[in-house]
Amino acid sequence: MSPQYRVQNPVDNQVIETFPSASDASIEQTLADSATAYREWSALPLATRAAAVTRVGELFEDRKEELAEIAATEMGKPLHEGIEEAEFASAIMHYFADNGAAFSAEQEIPTGGDARAFIRRLPIGPLLGVMPWNFPYYQIARFAAPNLVLGNTIVLKDAEICPRSAVAVQQIMDDAGIPHGVYSNVFATHEQIGTIIADPRVQGVSLTGSERAGSIIGAQAGKNLKKAVLELGGSDPFVLLDAADVKAAARLAWNTRMYNTGQACNSNKRMIVMDDIYDEFLTELVDLANKARPVDPHSPESAADDTYCPLSSRDAAENLDAQLRRAVAAGATVHAGGELAAEGAYFSPAVLSDVPVGSDVYYEELFGPVATVYRVASDAEALELANNTQFGLGGTVYSQDPERAAALSRRLEVGMACVNTPSAESSELPFGGVKRSGFGRELGPLGMDEFVNKQLYYVEK
Repeated sequence: MSPQYRVQNPVDNQVIETFPSASDASIEQTLADSATAYREWSALPLATRAAAVTRVGELFEDRKEELAEIAATEMGKPLHEGIEEAEFASAIMHYFADNGAAFSAEQEIPTGGDARAFIRRLPIGPLLGVMPWNFPYYQIARFAAPNLVLGNTIVLKDAEICPRSAVAVQQIMDDAGIPHGVYSNVFATHEQIGTIIADPRVQGVSLTGSERAGSIIGAQAGKNLKKAVLELGGSDPFVLLDAADVKAAARLAWNTRMYNTGQACNSNKRMIVMDDIYDEFLTELVDLANKARPVDPHSPESAADDTYCPLSSRDAAENLDAQLRRAVAAGATVHAGGELAAEGAYFSPAVLSDVPVGSDVYYEELFGPVATVYRVASDAEALELANNTQFGLGGTVYSQDPERAAALSRRLEVGMACVNTPSAESSELPFGGVKRSGFGRELGPLGMDEFVNKQLYYVEK
């Protein structure tokens, strides 16, 4: 039985509103509308589509406070982070509207003769997007923006716990003048997702979510010979080789880890610290964790560095608590935090060390406010530990010697390697991973090169 679409406030776990799941008949109508709209939408000049997407970006900016309020209620995102997310969604829409013509331009191939050959980048048809709750606007924007500009149409299935944000995005699309059927939000059940993927009118599926969801969606896409993009979990290493100010480095690592209450796939989930600065680094983390206090995500106080908000749901908090207890049972040490509140989804930010490498919990993603720290004695040991994961989303290396950091970062088995910055996130920078973090890329020029017919166009004189 698929979960019910609902607004369940993580502050107190109370269900505020429920939404009915789509009927099979409405799913069929949505697919029919999407296929019909594709023929008309894809035939429009790209400039016309780009203008509509530009308007979508403007409305994300205009409504950012309203969108932030929705996210705070649905999944506990601090208000200021919700506003930042809506602004990022706006920037992504503008980026692809502004650059879509260049990204999809014909590419001529030298033939060595009188004939002329080109690669055309053409849309392929209706697409299914299965999006998560942790970034309810940004995740949709990075999938929808390039594909709408290119000429594909979209059926969007959002997470069950964020229906209001899904409705708000649909309203933005409608108010921006996106034609009926070009973007369609559906409250589909898990069973109906399989039906949509199998439908011959649908040409691809993009999922951002867990490993488990990715394996299911990937199998369904493969069975039906559909293109898939999967952005899954991560256990990103944050490697600190040296630091002029160890406490400042610890504060940066902590604030990065606690963003969105630790619920980001590319968060710095494993802090790998050189032996000579490890103790000072750990002490600062513990001090920061002990100072953290719970607040309501709607409160202006949620912007303060010494506060934390609830996780997305009580289930998420309980699952994280169970993982932490299993880590302790395996031999790990909790230095601070790690307490599950009696009600709601509050989980006090924790500092964890000595998770045994090779244990089951070591290879799991801890999706919440837990800073896991490891001590190493050499660059080689740091690299070995950083790559000892089933995931491969991102990773960063810090050092006062940029060449030392770069040398190690080049050997990280990740889709996004950074030096002396927590992460590289911007509209123009491709996002995606390797190994069990999935495949495909979003954002940047590569983000418009996934659901594309790279058609050969050959003209003989």
